[in-house]
Amino acid sequence: MNAPGEIRNLRGPGQLLVQWAEGEHSISHARLRGACPCSQCRAARLLGGIAVVAADVRIERVEPQGYGVQLVFSDGHERGIYPWAYLRELGTRPQTPR
Repeated sequence: MNAPGEIRNLRGPGQLLVQWAEGEHSISHARLRGACPCSQCRAARLLGGIAVVAADVRIERVEPQGYGVQLVFSDGHERGIYPWAYLRELGTRPQTPR
């Protein structure tokens, strides 16, 4: 999967804007933090753990990793690398209530 054309981090409103060829997707910082793909967070979700993410969590930095981006959050979490396909999926899939 190709990288998006642009990624903009809007810290104030807590949104990550990702510009793909077919259009722009907006994903909240809290949603991204709750969907972290790192092994620790995935294991917790598989065991039925519900990650409580503060609504005011913010992305501090976006670090390109070639096949995706590493997001560094204001709560100190920085282990997850979000592959392009996963980032696109999060931007297009409606969030389901837990």
